[in-house]
Amino acid sequence: MTENEPTRWLVLVVRVPAEPSRHRVAVWRELRRAGAVSLGQGAWIIPDAPVFAEGIARTIELADRGDGEVVVLNAMGRGEPDAARLEALFTAERQEEWAEFLSECRKFDAEIAKEIRIGKFTLAELEEEEQSLDRLRRWHRELTARDVFVAANAAAARQQLKHCNELLADYTERVFTALHQM
Repeated sequence: MTENEPTRWLVLVVRVPAEPSRHRVAVWRELRRAGAVSLGQGAWIIPDAPVFAEGIARTIELADRGDGEVVVLNAMGRGEPDAARLEALFTAERQEEWAEFLSECRKFDAEIAKEIRIGKFTLAELEEEEQSLDRLRRWHRELTARDVFVAANAAAARQQLKHCNELLADYTERVFTALHQM
């Protein structure tokens, strides 16, 4: 987002019948996946940026499938306090996502340490750890794309992902060495 002009927002007013609930849940999940922040009953907000367009389109499609509707409104904060509050709400959501990401990175770190400690140097385990790291990489890309205001713990997450890459490289070397000593 540019610093000189105020952030433009989209307010999504969502109405989906309560039954069957799978449609409401699908819409809710898509809004969360897209990075939208709930303002209250059926009202969501998201920055008006191209990175969010696909998620909004999917939300509208899912609501339509459930005989619901989404009204999308252009908005800006009425003044600097409103604009700052919206940005703070959005950034707080990203902070929570980054915190969860960091927690998963720590679990990856612990898993690699455990495998090294017990000497489990197999191709099957290496493949499993590669898949775990690939999941972390995808998640990091997704979070980075929607973290348009750059939450405070984004840098720590980037460093932790780099550390996870280094851990896997070391583990890969250990597996290679173990397999070629046989």
